[in-house]
Order: sequence, then C-alpha cells, then structure tokens
Amino acid sequence: MSKKKVGVLRGGPSAEYEVSLKTGKSVIDNLSARADLADKYEVLDIFIDKECVWHYQGAPIKPEKLFKKVDVVFNALHGAYGEDGTVQKLLDYFNMPYTGSTALASAVGMNKVLSKKVFKNYNLKTPLHTTVSKKDDLLTEITKLFKTFPMPAVVKPVNGGSSVGTAIARTMTDLETAVADALKYSNQALVEEFIAGKEATCGVVDNFRGEEVYSLLPVEIQKPADSTFFDFHAKYSGQSLEICPGNFTADEKKIIQDMAREAHKALGLRHYSRSDFIIHPRRGIYILETNTLPGLTGESLLPKSLKAVGCSLPDFLDHLLKLALNEK
Repeated sequence: MSKKKVGVLRGGPSAEYEVSLKTGKSVIDNLSARADLADKYEVLDIFIDKECVWHYQGAPIKPEKLFKKVDVVFNALHGAYGEDGTVQKLLDYFNMPYTGSTALASAVGMNKVLSKKVFKNYNLKTPLHTTVSKKDDLLTEITKLFKTFPMPAVVKPVNGGSSVGTAIARTMTDLETAVADALKYSNQALVEEFIAGKEATCGVVDNFRGEEVYSLLPVEIQKPADSTFFDFHAKYSGQSLEICPGNFTADEKKIIQDMAREAHKALGLRHYSRSDFIIHPRRGIYILETNTLPGLTGESLLPKSLKAVGCSLPDFLDHLLKLALNEK
C-alpha cells in the first residue's frame, strides 16, 4: 500500500506564529516516530512565513504546485489566516482534504462576537459583553464603558487566541491600555464581564469511540500565583497546574462536557475543538470561547485530555487524518 502524503502547515502571519511552529513540529514528530504510522504516512513539512509565503524544503512554492505533492493537509496553524477560514477557502478551492473545521465554521468560531451570538441562540450561558472598534471615538467610548459596564472587565481581541492581547481592566487607565493593546491584534476589542471562579477547558472529538461527538474529560486549570488569569505566560511557561480529570462535581463535569459538545455542534465545527469555561460558585458555568484548532504542543491542554482517556497523540493524529480523508 502506498503511503499517504501529509502536508503539515505551520507558521503563518498571526501573533501565534511561534505556537504554530511548535504544534506543527509536534505533529510531524508524532506521525514520524511510530513505525506503523511512518509506514502509513509520508510527512511533508510546509512552512508559511509571516508574509504568507509558502515554503517547502527551504524554497518558496506556490500552494497549487504544492498540492500536487500531497494527499491531505494537516492544519497546524493558529490564529489569523490559518484558523479564520482564509487557508480553508484556499484548500477548498483546490479540493484538498484537510484537518479541522471548514471555512465558514472557522470564521465564525474565530470571531468571539459571532460565536457568542451562536452560544446565546443555543442557550449556552456566556458572560455579558460588548465591543469597541478602531473606528470609534475611543476616549468617549471607553469613558462611557467604564461608567456603565460591570468592572473589572476582561478585554481581548475579537479575533485571536492563546490569550495574546488579553488583559483584565479594573481602572479607567487599565481599560484604556487594555483596549489599545487588543486593537493591535484586531479591528475590534471584546470587553467581557470578569467572572471569578474555577477555570476549566474541555475538548471534543468527532466520530470517536462510537460517539458522533465524544467529550474528553474536563481539565481544571490552576494558574500561577503571579497570573490574574490563564494568560499567554500561564499557558506556555509550564507553571500552571493543569489537572485532568479536574476536581469537579459530577454535575459540573456533565454540564461542562455537554456544553463543549453543544458549542462544537452549534458552531458547525468538525473533527475536534476545545471550549473554555468559568465555574462561578453561585452563578454556575459560563462558556467563554471555543478554539477550533487547539494547540498540540508539549504544553497544550488537548494532549493531556487525550492521555487521561487512554488515547495517545499519534493515535489521535491518525484519527484526524482518517476523518479528513473521508471528507473528500
């Protein structure tokens, strides 16, 4: 049997470039290291630089030429271009099978405002929120917000991940600084009610272990003492305590798993996703956002969840590639 040629896309123009490089390396290493998968797949490392130029074997290459060399694409990109539907449209145009969600679902999932509208339509509880745009009179808008919106507030780019450009604002000065920072990464900043509570995340996988959408065990995230929330430093410094299975009651666990499944289906996602939650001791469980291409690095949460249910990362990658190839 001839090997399937897998093109692993990594890098890209987003602020999550470095994380994507690590996810891509993890995918390449895990597909190549195990003998049975090495016999099944030939892995091609496809690097996309910050100007969106594609490279193969150290040289620039047009995507359409590259697609003639591969049977399926493993999308290991994160953030803008790779996770917002842009690269998915290109892959669809050339009828190239790929892992992860389709173009429209990716665009909606990446946009925190659109995804929250979907959550509300499906009765998934999400924090109170509003937006500030680059085109607004920022001083007027921020002054009004500070007077009328519940403080403290979480401010983040509407399009983005890995908590890049995210901050908690408690004062007027905080809010001005946080909005300005978030607008460096997106045309809109999301201002969201800060809800104190236990942080959790939960991944789901399509067509896994006999279930249409299988929910992994929720992870409890205990951030470092010097982090006010699960920010970029907390995610990638290795200092956070990530407990899987987390210390949740049976009811909390079921609600988180059900909400992760429902969010995945409501957004029209496919193959896999990971949703983030806050558990308030009195107000209940809130969904914050859904990540359509969760990280697969050594520090990432999804591989920890897979390990907790007895699934290795190589087996998971093999499963995703089978799903992608069957979509064609």
